[in-house]
Amino acid sequence: MERADPPRRPRSAPPRGIDGLRLTAVPFVPEIRLHLAEDPIVFWARMEAEAGTALTPPFWASAWPGGQVLARYLLDHPQVSAGRQVLDLAAGSGLVAIAAALTGARSVTANDIDPYALAAVILNARCNAVPVAVRGGDLLDGDADGADLVLAGDVFYSAAMAERMLAFLDRVVRRGGQVLVGDPGRTNLPRGRLSTVASYPLPEADAFADSQIRRADVLRPALAPGRAAARRSSQGGPG
Repeated sequence: MERADPPRRPRSAPPRGIDGLRLTAVPFVPEIRLHLAEDPIVFWARMEAEAGTALTPPFWASAWPGGQVLARYLLDHPQVSAGRQVLDLAAGSGLVAIAAALTGARSVTANDIDPYALAAVILNARCNAVPVAVRGGDLLDGDADGADLVLAGDVFYSAAMAERMLAFLDRVVRRGGQVLVGDPGRTNLPRGRLSTVASYPLPEADAFADSQIRRADVLRPALAPGRAAARRSSQGGPG
């Protein structure tokens, strides 16, 4: 397991001595406790005031709606991830990775480009008494390195990211991996390329999220028509 020891004061590093984090049950997934900001915007401002410079937003200090519904879905359907090699992409707080570990996944790796998100994942996994490995860096040019199940919550937040993410998820599916996406219906969510697996009403969102969000979906990539026909043919179904 790779350790995520905090580096020495990168731009994304939360300054020492900042309060405002609390260990609390996640509203929609009370089985899991995370270190979350009481008010993410205020927490971010305190970080910047302490550092005396602009810092990357602490996205890891919030439980985002797409991650909450993915975690809920896994806990309600443990057979989806039990016994599998799981990759939680853009893991943030580690909520989805922790849910997968709680279902009995064979291994769980949480990935994020923010080293402090990885540190938060390790801390949160420890508080929930589950093993989660961490991996830093941008993985979107690969195909998840053989993971059986790729989980991606709240990743379609910009057009550029949506384009890269779709290409990545398509490579995972082409090599035989499974993918689940969690999203509250953001503008860049490519609904035409995804099919809905489950839809959940949500409690009131936190300060980082759109206050109008009241529902989020779990989705999976839909097979392109050519591949769908090939799969039906190989299974003996109608062409």
